[in-house]
Amino acid sequence: MRQLYKSLMLVSCLCLFTCFTACDDEDIPDNYYSSTKVTAAGFIEQDDARFSGFRAILERSNYFTLLSTYGKFTLFAPTNDAVNKYLGENGYRSVDDIPIELCDTLARTHIVNKGAYFTTDVVDDALPETNMNDRYIVISCDSDVNNNNVTIYYVNKRARIIERDDSVTNGVVHVIDNVLTASNRFLPDLIDEDEQLTIFSQALQLTGMADSLTKYIDLSYSCSNDSVTDGVRVFYGGYWQYAHFPEKRFYKYTAFCETDEVYRKAGINNLDDLVAYAKQTYDQVYPQDAGRYDEDFKNRKNPLNRFISYHLINRMGNYGDWVSSGEIKSQCCVMDVYDPEDFYETMAPGTIMRFCSPAHGLFINRKGLARNASVQGVKVLSPSESGQTDQSALNGVYHYIDNVLAYTKEVRDVVLNCRIRVDGTTMSPDFMNAGARGHFGEDYLTGFKNDYIADWKLSDETFIGVHSNELHWHSYEGNAVCITGIYDVAMKLPPVPSGTYEIRMGYTVGVERGVVQVYLSNEPCGIPIDLREYGPATNIGWVADGENEEENTANDKAMRNRGYMKAMDSYRSAGGNVFRDNTENLRRILTTQYLDENQTYWLRFRQVLKDPECHLSFDYIELCPKSIYGSPEGEDRH
Repeated sequence: MRQLYKSLMLVSCLCLFTCFTACDDEDIPDNYYSSTKVTAAGFIEQDDARFSGFRAILERSNYFTLLSTYGKFTLFAPTNDAVNKYLGENGYRSVDDIPIELCDTLARTHIVNKGAYFTTDVVDDALPETNMNDRYIVISCDSDVNNNNVTIYYVNKRARIIERDDSVTNGVVHVIDNVLTASNRFLPDLIDEDEQLTIFSQALQLTGMADSLTKYIDLSYSCSNDSVTDGVRVFYGGYWQYAHFPEKRFYKYTAFCETDEVYRKAGINNLDDLVAYAKQTYDQVYPQDAGRYDEDFKNRKNPLNRFISYHLINRMGNYGDWVSSGEIKSQCCVMDVYDPEDFYETMAPGTIMRFCSPAHGLFINRKGLARNASVQGVKVLSPSESGQTDQSALNGVYHYIDNVLAYTKEVRDVVLNCRIRVDGTTMSPDFMNAGARGHFGEDYLTGFKNDYIADWKLSDETFIGVHSNELHWHSYEGNAVCITGIYDVAMKLPPVPSGTYEIRMGYTVGVERGVVQVYLSNEPCGIPIDLREYGPATNIGWVADGENEEENTANDKAMRNRGYMKAMDSYRSAGGNVFRDNTENLRRILTTQYLDENQTYWLRFRQVLKDPECHLSFDYIELCPKSIYGSPEGEDRH
């Protein structure tokens, strides 16, 4: 296992990209099959000697015709050898023996119908769009030690890509050596099947948290085909556009799991050892509960329950989903001053995780810049670093981590003693479970029905949508939550360690934005904010930075006295200025208040103007502890 890990780490260093981007024609890689006349269906049809079995599956399920139509498809095409292997493993004499419903599932598993994705864009992550079965396709890589260490690509850890990036008129085809099948196990069952996770799985079952990971589809949710396919007309950003609604509402989860080997390195050899470790750790964090719930493992205050719950998040997150990645990271994040990061509430009450992504990986609860971190944190292993085990369940995914993860006193008092900047698109699990957060590369708006957004409360006159990631957008992480109509909306704040915080809203201004009154738990936060007001000529006090740093600092203080701050210097739109230099990117200080980690707080926004075309482009919030904003050195500008 250790040798495999080293080998895969080497491969990761050779990989050029860490995200997925749909390609236009000019992005097609050189030296591969390319046709200006043949569709994906034609590619299969013209090579019957290799693909007759897969063609039969497509034709029996009526998807062969779809692949001859206009669109952007990514097709994973198993060879006849692969299909014959599948038939033998499952006791079928021919494709005709496969039940028609299963043929339909197999066909849909191999087709992504919302983008053409090449391996030059795809490394060590899931495709940003699901296949036609609403499941993510994961690409990992390894090095072929018998062939000059050439990179080998795998699909869902099972199928090797033996011919890649075959461009056709309506997308791209990748030839694979195994039929793709997806596990229908729920997340706790898939974890239980992993022979490397025996201790974690036992604890998951003992605490009853496995029972909390068994939801999948909200059967009360429905959406018309018109709203899904054609979209609903919405006025946003100064013009009318169409918002497309999710066809289904999913419940999904993510688990971050230590292998038995990781536990052994920490002196944890069985479940009893883990119980003792959890007690030692959480009795220090919660001394008021020490010894009170030790035998009641399903109690949310039990140490082992808290330990396991802290490994769980109630949303689907593939490896590249947790922080800015891909082109957003490479073109927009100013990496020499700030590692891209985001914060997420866990299923352990009153706790959050801090994710960050320096150049050398994805980490949980790390503090510091790049390789000079003062707290190293726990590394999340990429798909290529995780071996050949398929970690994607029907209702979520799990990731291996390289060290023991816990909500320790160091995490609470040191790692989370920071400016907690929360992107708006992370503030509901529905935004991520629907694939709206991180939808990249086009002007696309995902709409949400008012009664089906977890952690949000909306009036009937409110529309909520999540805008896709755009490199040139003047919004943090290239996206925003669109709030429009004569809106009245409240969002639940993530829990933070108890203390006094300055609560801020990051936003972009514009003539169509309107005026908004903000409340914290229904208490007004000052006077209404005019979202149309910006620039040096206003009473905001914005003055461009000059050569004199003392003057720049004095201008910052003058802005703070008016309740405003410039935006960060750690993010820019592609090819543009850092946001600190843009007059239209602002932070508004809403209130300063003591926040208790055991209480729930709601931030409410009410449109004051009676104009249904006014909107709020909600970008992010900041929860900044007094130790940061009130430090003698002053808060950094990142």
